[in-house]
Amino acid sequence: MQDPNTIASVLVEALPYIQRFRGKTFVIKYGGHAMETSELRESFAQDIVLLRAVGMNPVVVHGGGPQINQLIERLGLKSSFVRGMRVTDEPTMEAVEMVLQRLNKEIVALISRHGCRAVGLSGKDADLIVARKLELTLTDEAGAAAKVDIGLVGEVAEVNPQILRTLEAAGFVPVIAPVGHGRDGLTYNINADVAAGDLAAALGAEKLVLLTDVTGVKGRDGQLVPTLSVPTAQKMIAEGAISDGMIPKVECCIAALKAGVSKTHVIDGRIRHALLLEIFTEAGVGTEVVAG
Repeated sequence: MQDPNTIASVLVEALPYIQRFRGKTFVIKYGGHAMETSELRESFAQDIVLLRAVGMNPVVVHGGGPQINQLIERLGLKSSFVRGMRVTDEPTMEAVEMVLQRLNKEIVALISRHGCRAVGLSGKDADLIVARKLELTLTDEAGAAAKVDIGLVGEVAEVNPQILRTLEAAGFVPVIAPVGHGRDGLTYNINADVAAGDLAAALGAEKLVLLTDVTGVKGRDGQLVPTLSVPTAQKMIAEGAISDGMIPKVECCIAALKAGVSKTHVIDGRIRHALLLEIFTEAGVGTEVVAG
């Protein structure tokens, strides 16, 4: 049996964080391997329910990359990525929506089963996320810039968070699939990290937390960087120390901080109760990206 004094000390350590964050909104991006095992899914749902039970307002934005990859493979389609973003033609967009709709309802049901009322949405609901086609420009090693068409990939043009405030006030946990509609009538696939960052900014969230498949942001030496300032992060991206799928994660943390979000975190979603460990303990379990 675990030492009662150890249990008590953990609870006492959490107390000031509970007091500080009561009534605050946390936007949490959930996806990757954290969604793939029943043990991790259960612990994530428990974390969300506990946050709500102690007076915080969690908003969940979920991805579904591995599950989308599986369906695309079964359909005989091909997956390709540019700067961590999925190239999305029309058949791929259909597969993305199919998977995200299924996952959305599974997450809602899981949170509800653990004792908290949840509501599933996509960016299309109530004009929550109005998107536009992402115009991507890449620079080669010689410094030449060229536009790259990655299909039905969108960026957030507008966020209308009224529906989220209504749900929060009524005690519901919003669970959001990151697709949006454009004024051109098309549906766009939006990177879940980016969508979470823009929603956090629109809500004036206290925290943006991105659950990842790695321990956090690492330096060139492969060691975890516990705290990362915006200037250092920008330098690491420019030098290639931060690359691939970590780029949009760190960039959305930077954008969220500049838009007024108080704190941003990139944490290891493969750890059970990673969310609670990051929010309620001094040590945390990942990288905190800060403005200074």
